[in-house]
Amino acid sequence: MTIHKLLQAALLVFGATCCLLYPLAIVWPAGWAWHTGSPAASNYFLMIVGVYLTLGIFLIRAAADPQAHRSLIQFAIWSSVLHAAIMAAQSFGAPMHRGHLVGDVPALLLGAAVLGWLLHADRRAEPASGLAPAPAAP
Repeated sequence: MTIHKLLQAALLVFGATCCLLYPLAIVWPAGWAWHTGSPAASNYFLMIVGVYLTLGIFLIRAAADPQAHRSLIQFAIWSSVLHAAIMAAQSFGAPMHRGHLVGDVPALLLGAAVLGWLLHADRRAEPASGLAPAPAAP
């Protein structure tokens, strides 16, 4: 499998995970939700779900042509790193939120690391002309 195909697959997986934030919070609230009760019980959480659902849909769409959507992918990478750092710091300050250190915090960092590495590697695989790599001969 080529780096380009791996990047496309990673965008699909990360995008789908973003789209599944609400169900993840239902299944494992200690790792994905920052409040008690159902996910719908928090206006804040529903706003985050809306933002991540939108990001997820656009990352899935970006999988078709990642190089044309580099700025969106870079936004997903860096916003995930920042979001994870803030959540990790807040988790240490509130023992009831330590589950996030094994839930959404590592998920965001892993997604950012994988997307960042693959995006960088995919760009390096392009010929000097800036065009997409030619398909391999059968």
